Amino acid sequence: MKLVFAGTPEVAVPSLEALLASGHEVAAVVTRPDAPAGRGRRLVASPVAQRAEQAGIEVLKPARPRDPDFLARLAEIAPDCCPVVAYGALLPKAALDVPRHGWVNLHFSLLPAWRGAAPVQHAVMAGDEVTGASTFLIEEGLDSGPVYGMVTEEVRPTDTSGDLLERLSRSGARLLAATMDGVESGELVPRPQPAEGITLAPKITVEDARVDWTAPALRVDRVVRGCTPAPGAWTLFRGERLKLGPVRITEGNALAPGEIAVAKNSVRVGTGSFEVELGEVQPQGKKRMGAGDWARGSRIEAAERLG
Repeated sequence: MKLVFAGTPEVAVPSLEALLASGHEVAAVVTRPDAPAGRGRRLVASPVAQRAEQAGIEVLKPARPRDPDFLARLAEIAPDCCPVVAYGALLPKAALDVPRHGWVNLHFSLLPAWRGAAPVQHAVMAGDEVTGASTFLIEEGLDSGPVYGMVTEEVRPTDTSGDLLERLSRSGARLLAATMDGVESGELVPRPQPAEGITLAPKITVEDARVDWTAPALRVDRVVRGCTPAPGAWTLFRGERLKLGPVRITEGNALAPGEIAVAKNSVRVGTGSFEVELGEVQPQGKKRMGAGDWARGSRIEAAERLG
């Protein structure tokens, strides 16, 4: 089939690679416009755009997918199907109607669970033991279209959302390529999603990533892992924001919520249940560092607290 692939971030690149290696023709790529990045804030092409340019594929960067010039070019290409991975913009009906097999999205959850922008983060924060990826036919609703196929993935006890998403990006890429094969052959027919089991996964805000030290240690652990690497879990220390890397739950429970205890080889913090040991931290305006180095440099006094 002739495909137009839509995607933007690094997590979409494995799917583009899988399609380039398949028997299908990737005629063009649709991605978000170049965005400011780095200290100089110069405009940088998306990871998907960079990979497509390396492969000599036409790259379309509409400011909005409803732009007439983009819709006209899409109609000229006349793709049979448009696979999508984390494109980052809503597709209008005028675009959805162009390919005869529609737009097929790779979503990183087992639909209808975790519909929305942050399925992997919510799965980790909710303590799911198993998640996965789904391919489905895009409709105008939020991730509500009929499903072509799924692949499952175990959520490991120490997984951050970044760890889990990296694995899902690879297994999902294989699923997407297989889905394109099945769509072309006619062997795959999308099935409506169940009406039960719908959960929503809205974008994680900075406030969502703030650690509540009165919560149980298990909840603190899940929030920190779910918000790693983005937007980054955080707390306050001496009135300034302190970013937190993954923590380790201990068996101690002598500290009050947020209270800090500094030992030779550890920095522990009290929660609503067991204490947690800090891993890496990032003080405001500084680089990431081990919690021990931070504690020694900060000269933490007895009974000082986070939060």
